Amino acid sequence: MAKEKRGMMFVLSSPSGAGKTTLTKKIAENNKNFTISISHSTRKPRPNEINGRDYKFVSEQEFNTLVKENNFFEYANIFGNYYGTLKKPVLELLSRGRDVLFDIDWQGTQQLKRIKSLSLVTFFILPPNIQALKKRLLNRHKGQEELIEKRMDNFNEETSHWNEYNYVFVNDDLDTCYEKILNVIKSEKRGISQNQNTNEIEKKIKELIE
Repeated sequence: MAKEKRGMMFVLSSPSGAGKTTLTKKIAENNKNFTISISHSTRKPRPNEINGRDYKFVSEQEFNTLVKENNFFEYANIFGNYYGTLKKPVLELLSRGRDVLFDIDWQGTQQLKRIKSLSLVTFFILPPNIQALKKRLLNRHKGQEELIEKRMDNFNEETSHWNEYNYVFVNDDLDTCYEKILNVIKSEKRGISQNQNTNEIEKKIKELIE
């Protein structure tokens, strides 16, 4: 009998507002073998968010207990709130041959990459330009100017980690970006890595950071 094929892990990271959450949901909705890893978070839910669907919302005390018990694959403090990925549900999904999607930042990705036993492919998503990013943040956080500024200030720091990822894509059109990611995922599932033009990526990064 053929050995059951284990699932793979695919990480999407991006500066805040560049679209990683939308892309992650689109991949899971359109491809039945994918499950999104639901992070635990200490932040308050946004109006449209549901506990257990978008995040598992917990108190800081509950979160610290999970950290102490070594239950997380990765966790990070982002904008004053904690986020973390529990090991158990991810390992169960992988053992059943499911592919798991992660919508996490560069700190979490660094931690996952240190675990050599994991089959991991990482994507970094960039906005087409700073104006588009600011517009997305304004739509998401209406009236929260201070928070928007904080996220914009953090942009350069987050973007500087792009070269720690296997693939970098610009989300100038959601459907196009989605197709590119899906194309890479299908290749990687067959054990084939794709090459990217790092010169072009570096040029884009310079444009965004300057």
